Amino acid sequence: MLPIVYHPSYSDLDLPSNHRFPTSKYRDIYQYLLDNQLANPQQFYMPEPASIDDIKTIHCPDYVESLFNNTIDPKVMRRIGFPWSEKLVYRSRHSIAGTALTAKLALEHGRAIHLTGGYHHAHYDFGSGFCVFNDLIYAAVQALKEPNVDNVLIFDCDVHQGDGTATMAQGNDSIITCSLHCGKNFPARKALSDYDIELDKGTSNDDYLATVEETLNLLIRLHQPDLILYDAGVDIHQDDDLGYLNICDQGIAQRDKLVFTLAKQHHIPIAAVIGGGYSRDKQQLIQRHFNLIQQATKLCI
Repeated sequence: MLPIVYHPSYSDLDLPSNHRFPTSKYRDIYQYLLDNQLANPQQFYMPEPASIDDIKTIHCPDYVESLFNNTIDPKVMRRIGFPWSEKLVYRSRHSIAGTALTAKLALEHGRAIHLTGGYHHAHYDFGSGFCVFNDLIYAAVQALKEPNVDNVLIFDCDVHQGDGTATMAQGNDSIITCSLHCGKNFPARKALSDYDIELDKGTSNDDYLATVEETLNLLIRLHQPDLILYDAGVDIHQDDDLGYLNICDQGIAQRDKLVFTLAKQHHIPIAAVIGGGYSRDKQQLIQRHFNLIQQATKLCI
């Protein structure tokens, strides 16, 4: 049975009605799974919030303190893209802990899904692009404390480069970072991952899937990771508001199937986060993210 991590705080965020961040999608996906009997309540796990000391293990203490205490510079909050609120801090504490819990469950069950995550623009001492704390780095660091986990691969397929993940993993040979993203997209100034695969605007299904397969096969062969953290952003979709690639629904499903299948073939536990996806059409967005859960579930049978 596929473990799925979720917390109600993920969608409990007060933002202006015209804000680009799809606040409700986490709750919408969770409810869709239950209403359509696509998951049962026993599959869901709820994370405890990460403490301030937990978060300071990967982020600058001054940055973390200023967020918790609401003394953060307004310019820093504008770079994140959210107004400060207690709900935002509460949400961020659960989301970072949720990805770490997903990784732990993946090590126990072979695979697990987090119904948020992929906050890869958060750097050591500042947040950016709707990302407050870097859950991928936190989950990798926590996983490395587990027996028999010597290295972790962060395989980031969000359409935007994981610049915060890249900078925060530099100097840590136990965390391998790979970002497969649209080159002409946010962030304008790219960081240096261990592996950066830049895609041209308008890249279509066949070229994209071939690149995913070749890249992941190479990384597995070279590094033999003990855990894969997979950022399964659906902002690669041709109709995504912030995308620029030309990937259809079937292409997303094939990508997710490919990644899970390769992990299973090589007996590597895989923890997936749903990542980015920005569409005003809620039902279409739910279906794009549901592909991930559907493909992971098939491999559990």
